[in-house]
Amino acid sequence: MTTLEIPATDAATDHLAALESEAIHIFREVAGEFDRPVILFSGGKDSTLLLHLAIKAFWPAPVPFPLLHVDTGHNFDEVIDFRDRIVEKHGLRLIVAKVQDWIDDGRLTERPDGTRNPLQTQPLLDTIAGHKFDAVFGGGRRDEERARAKERIFSLRNAFGQWDPRRQRPELWNLYNGRHRPGEHVRVFPLSNWTEADVWHYIARERVELPSIYYAHRRPVYRRDGMWLTEGPWGGPREGEEVRELSVRYRTVGDGSCTGAVESTATTVEEVIAEVLASRLTERGATRADDRLSEAAMEDRKREGYF
Repeated sequence: MTTLEIPATDAATDHLAALESEAIHIFREVAGEFDRPVILFSGGKDSTLLLHLAIKAFWPAPVPFPLLHVDTGHNFDEVIDFRDRIVEKHGLRLIVAKVQDWIDDGRLTERPDGTRNPLQTQPLLDTIAGHKFDAVFGGGRRDEERARAKERIFSLRNAFGQWDPRRQRPELWNLYNGRHRPGEHVRVFPLSNWTEADVWHYIARERVELPSIYYAHRRPVYRRDGMWLTEGPWGGPREGEEVRELSVRYRTVGDGSCTGAVESTATTVEEVIAEVLASRLTERGATRADDRLSEAAMEDRKREGYF
């Protein structure tokens, strides 16, 4: 009797292939169920991975959705330059909702602490309503933060853009319920089941380009609330905060006033993966001051309409 030999497969490769397949299925499901989807895209690693998967899902056709960036005005220059270059490279349509516009016309007021991360909610909701978007792709992952761990892949938002955990729907056998009333929309998270390590392993496998600040570089920084912050349009060091030039990288990027760097010498994807595997804190837990405001900071913002 002839025995059929099945070649051995790499478990890690199979795992990434399964995550990729799930994400691509979600993109195509949304394209079939919704009329006006949009992809949140900041140029950060998770939204860049999201875009990479969207391109794969519809290749060789173009991505059928526009991109939306809620711009706080407190971004890192490297990330904005990268965002614009990627949009031009792939011929994508980018909608930018600038927090500064909402401040200038009185719809928002600058916070005393200078951070604009919490101010993103209103421009996001106004832009969703103005363009009548009914599905909004985000790069949130369940391993990032406890509130995000509660979220389904299809997350229903009411007519005010608010999240109610009690209205979460069961998701069995990769069946997703996109039904919603007029005025409501659904947030969609294709990366829900990915971890930070999965993201970096996939970036390595696919050779996904990222902004340079995700890798170690020298930068003047100062210590505040246990994080290394850098000077920018959001402000600089306070009295008594010493500026030092260190080798650092960013694990996540957002509003510069509340996004910290970590000391690092990792200049390659492989070295970053080694650091991630050794870390005991998620990237948000380690470097995002806005998540430290209270035990339920993220959940409170999500209930108001945040990402």
